[in-house]
Parts: sequence; C-alpha cells; structure tokens
Amino acid sequence: MHALAVKIADKSAHVAVIGLGYVGLPLAVGFAKAGYSVLGLDVDERKLAALNEGRSYIQDVDDADVAASVRAGRLAASNDYDLLRATDVIFICVPTPFDAMKAPDLVYIEQSARGIAPRLQPEQLIILQSTTYPGTTEEFVLPILEESGLAAGADFYLAFSPERINPGDQQFTVENTPKVVGGLTPRCTELARALLAQLFAHVHVVTSPRAAEMSKLLENIFRSVNIALVNELALLSERMGIDIWEVIEAAKTKPFGFMPFYPGPGVGGHCIPVDPYYLSWKAREYDFYTKFIELAAEVNQAMPYHVVELVAQALSRQGKPLEGAQVLILGVAFKRDIDDARNSPAERIIELLLGRGAEVQYSDPYVPSYRVGRDVFCRDEHWLESVALTDEILGGADCVVIVAGHQVTDYARVMRQARLIVDTVNVTHGVAGPAHVIRVGAPWQKTTSG
Repeated sequence: MHALAVKIADKSAHVAVIGLGYVGLPLAVGFAKAGYSVLGLDVDERKLAALNEGRSYIQDVDDADVAASVRAGRLAASNDYDLLRATDVIFICVPTPFDAMKAPDLVYIEQSARGIAPRLQPEQLIILQSTTYPGTTEEFVLPILEESGLAAGADFYLAFSPERINPGDQQFTVENTPKVVGGLTPRCTELARALLAQLFAHVHVVTSPRAAEMSKLLENIFRSVNIALVNELALLSERMGIDIWEVIEAAKTKPFGFMPFYPGPGVGGHCIPVDPYYLSWKAREYDFYTKFIELAAEVNQAMPYHVVELVAQALSRQGKPLEGAQVLILGVAFKRDIDDARNSPAERIIELLLGRGAEVQYSDPYVPSYRVGRDVFCRDEHWLESVALTDEILGGADCVVIVAGHQVTDYARVMRQARLIVDTVNVTHGVAGPAHVIRVGAPWQKTTSG
C-alpha cells in the first residue's frame, strides 16, 4: 500500500486547512473529530486566537467541538506557512470572489499556492476546495506548485473537491453530505478519495479536476436559474393580481417533475451570486456565451431594485416621498437564521435607499454590524449597527422592509407596531395585524386584526 494511503488509513496523516472561514473551519474540526491532527492556517488573528482558546466564531460549529479538539491536541491554528512542511495533506479553502467587473478574482488561491510551493514536500496531497471555474486546478494552481521543482502526480498529488457547505443547515452537515472529487491522475484521485472517505458519508469520483469544478458550478447555477424563473414569475404575478406563493404551494403538490423554488429580494451568499459569472467568464475563452445563465443572473440582480421601487410606491400611496423617509430593514443576512451576510441583497437595497435620500436603520439578531457602500451605487462607506427591535423603533419607521425572515422575530408584533411593511420573503402571510403590507410576488393587501 502507498505510504500516504497507510497514514490516511491509520489516521497518522497530518492535515492542514488553509482558510478558516465558513468552509475551512467545519472541515478542520471534522477531521480533528475523526482523529486526525489538524493545523488551521489563516491571516485573521482574531480567528486564530479564538480557535486556540477553544472557541468557535461560526454559527454552525459548536464551541464544544472546537474546545474538545484543542484540548486533545488535534487542532491548532497559526499563520505560519512553514508549518506546512510537516503536514501530509493540505486543503485550500479560501474565498473566490469576483471583481467589480464580475471577473474571477483568484488572488486568495494564488496566495495560498505561492505559500505552499516553497514548502511543498514529496508525497504531500493538495486538495483545492474553493469554488472556481473549470481549469483552475490544472491551469492556475498546478504551475505555481510545480515551481517547487516537484512534479504533480509523481512527486506530489493534486485534486479538486468542491465544498458543499450550506450555512444554517442542521440536516446536511460536513459528515453526511456526499463529496465529489477529481484528481490530476488516478493515484491523485484515489488518495484524495481515501482521505475524504474518512470523514464524508459518500465520495463520488469523477475523471478530472475540471469535471469536479464544473459539477460545483452546475449545482449552483441550477439554483440560480430556478430562482430567477420564480422571481420573474413573481413580478408577472404582481401585475396580474395573482399570489405567486399560493401558486407555488399548489404546484408543489405534484409528486413528480416539480421542485419548489421561492422568490425573494435577490440572491446572496458566496456561491449563487458569484458562480454563474465564473463560468460565463471562462466560457468566452471558447467563443461561447452563456446567455441563459447570464439572463438568470440579470433577473436575480434586478430584485433589490424592484424591492426599493415597492418601498417608494408604498410610501407614495401614503403621501410620503422616499427621500427623507425612515426605513427599517429587518435582517441583513443572506437568508434566514444565519449570521452570514456575504453578498446579501440587503447590501444593494440599503445602498439604493441611501442613494435616494432615505434614512436607513437595520435590525438583525445575528449580524451586529454591517458595511455598505464604497462602490458605484454608494460612493461613501457606511458602517451600520443593528438596532434593538423595540416598539418605538418599529412604530417610528415609515416603512419596514423584511429582507431575511429570521424565525426568532415576532412578526405578529411587527405587524401590530409597523405602519407599512414590504415583505420580500412572505413571512407576514397569514399573520393578523393592522399594518399595510406589500409582499413581493403578491397583490397589494391590507391586513386586519382578527
């Protein structure tokens, strides 16, 4: 048996995880709980301090699991890349954003690869997990690593295995979510599969890193396109006086051939707003234009503008202009019940409201502070602090906009206290109260108590 395969099997392999965010931290803790010695690398001193003290800073990772792994000596965090020399496996789990022109920004992957290269050791296995376009592993990461003088597939091993983290999901976690992997060579693939099988319930092998990279994009583009479809139908339903939420409930009674998706204020998180652009950018290299995919992204990106127009129309019907209006945003996380605000549609909604002269506050029990601006939509940077959701705050707002429908919020109370509500996620449907309510994808309604 191959030497690294033996280490993987008897759990003597030392695992390193570069990037200790929403993807890297659950992975690091998962391997530590499985019995491996794990080194976490990150540039954020606050994260390093928290982990070495046994504390988690991510909602989906329990403090108890971190503390137990640290006490057992199976988890340590550092910013010292020289420690990679003593590891057997290195995961790259860094962000892959896009730039202002929606082109891939691989700076964090490049920094990680260049940090590994001068310290790369024979027989090490490198697994890229960061979501990216097909070809990144072979065309971008591989040449950097081979600057070490070692050859991939012979001296060291390289594979891609996309992350499938769903923040806030208590049902599907690191341990029970199937994993996809594709290596540079059959041996690369087998070693990566053997390692991942120690933690994940099922590992699905594909023939190449490119196939694995494309599989991740397909998963998220599938969601992007279907969300765009239902968002477009929501806009049509508003004009036709039909409640799209009622329509979806009816359609999903069909036991085959239909999967429910729901409209909203836009899409957020790291993947769905970003991944379609990674593929459309790469496709141009092949003289191919992903019109269908880009149209879906266009529809979803337009939803924050629609929400702001609904706010303006609702205020106008009450004889109040948007300029100078007091607007309260409920929830800036990109979806309910999580603390992750990356690429949240709340960002654009707030920026557009500020740009039209509204005075904006927000309340989110999971996100204590929030930055908007410093872009073409809002030149100045604004740091907002979450306000307590008091009756005074609710009653003082000219309009309350529900962006993330956190379940801890008492929407019956919101309905009693607020004078005007724009609900982008349908949490007020069926809740009695005196407030005027506009729901995205539904006719204008006036709710009454009782």
